[in-house]
Amino acid sequence: MERRRVVLCASGSVATVKVPEIAVRLAETAEVCVVLTKSADFFLRRAKDYNAAAWAKFDAAMQLPDSSRDSIVVVRDEDEWEAWRVVGDRVHHIELKDWADVMLLAPMSANTLGKIANGLADNLLTCVARAWITTKPFIFAPAMNTDMWNHPITAKQLRVLDEFGYKMVPPVEKKLACGVVGDGGLATVDSIVAFTLEQLISLDN
Repeated sequence: MERRRVVLCASGSVATVKVPEIAVRLAETAEVCVVLTKSADFFLRRAKDYNAAAWAKFDAAMQLPDSSRDSIVVVRDEDEWEAWRVVGDRVHHIELKDWADVMLLAPMSANTLGKIANGLADNLLTCVARAWITTKPFIFAPAMNTDMWNHPITAKQLRVLDEFGYKMVPPVEKKLACGVVGDGGLATVDSIVAFTLEQLISLDN
């Protein structure tokens, strides 16, 4: 059976350090392409210190040829521009939205939530989201400071995504990067992976 495809997107949250583990877990079942914003890339570079074992597997998968069954491809904003020179060249965000069966945005920062809810498309991640076919599963896992999560604009923006049919893996209460214990922490890797796999399985039913 042909493997399903997941575009795993990460925005600017310290919780991006969990992306290697999410990607490796999903790659056991599906093809995975990781899309990073510049801010997410900053945090990803620190993931090795957070979970060395997950990073080692992630790094090994990134070194494999793109055609390998177990490879994990990582793309950044600059890849969009390097691929396009003239009309008819590759348009990365369109290729990605066509390629993927599921879009998983984990972590979704407060900034990226606002952009997607308002239709902005100013980087590779938000361009993929803006072009996404809403009949395909779009999953997001917010991660932000408690006060950001509890701000009235957050609830308003979440309602917009709900109207699109997008599905949320809710944040949890935990000790956040700022040192405060409160709501807004990224959901567990187990819950994010399990929910994504459920969506993949539903596509075959």
